[in-house]
Amino acid sequence: MTHPFPERRPPHPGARPSGPRGAASAGGSVSRPGRAAGGVERTYQLTRPERLDLETFARATGTHPELVRRLVALGLLDAGTDSAGHLWFPPPEVLTMARIRRLRAGFSINYAALGLVLDLLDRIAQLEAAQRGRSRLTGGSPWT
Repeated sequence: MTHPFPERRPPHPGARPSGPRGAASAGGSVSRPGRAAGGVERTYQLTRPERLDLETFARATGTHPELVRRLVALGLLDAGTDSAGHLWFPPPEVLTMARIRRLRAGFSINYAALGLVLDLLDRIAQLEAAQRGRSRLTGGSPWT
């Protein structure tokens, strides 16, 4: 009697292993078979990092790291610190930095006043969102 599922033959010596080429690790990267130059295993990032260090953040925003430190000190950017005292930024802060640069370039606002302007713009956005929500519930026309 023949078995409905034939046995698998072992691959020949030069064959690639069947199945996925690399196994995903908990850190969101894939380890590929083989070694890079120097005998170090290669890994490839599959997901965006959950936080950015100071140098990466500065490069991503086109800003000098010292200016980024000043903006953190002024409270314009939110950053956490690790046990070694290094700054770490959540990815949405890149958008905040772009907003700061636009306001600074467009209105020549100094960095100290930018905090007030950003707070006011956020408050306006909240009020507009609340107004849109109320007009949809009551069926009335928007106020603008």
